[in-house]
Amino acid sequence: MTTSIPINQAKADLFRTLGHPVRIRVLELLVERPTPVRDLLATIDVESSNLSQQLAVLRRAGLVTSTREGSLVVYSVTTAAVADLLVAGRAILASLWSDTEGLLHELRDGN
Repeated sequence: MTTSIPINQAKADLFRTLGHPVRIRVLELLVERPTPVRDLLATIDVESSNLSQQLAVLRRAGLVTSTREGSLVVYSVTTAAVADLLVAGRAILASLWSDTEGLLHELRDGN
């Protein structure tokens, strides 16, 4: 990302990059450990071409990097902050969903 754009624009670009379920799943796997493409394909139910496209988006955004180990291409996250972001996303969703669950209980109880 370039620093010549406003920070709010840079953040919007980052969140757009994260706006695809396959990209999120890839990042979840990569924060655990660097992973070869073949293992990502075995874990994520997508076509090889789709995974390749999503990895390219993440690479262009600077969130992942690839290295070649013999015949394997291994991907890893570029910063541990990616894990923090994913944890924050889960926490936000848990908070939102728990509020919804409480409202459902109130509606069922007639309060």
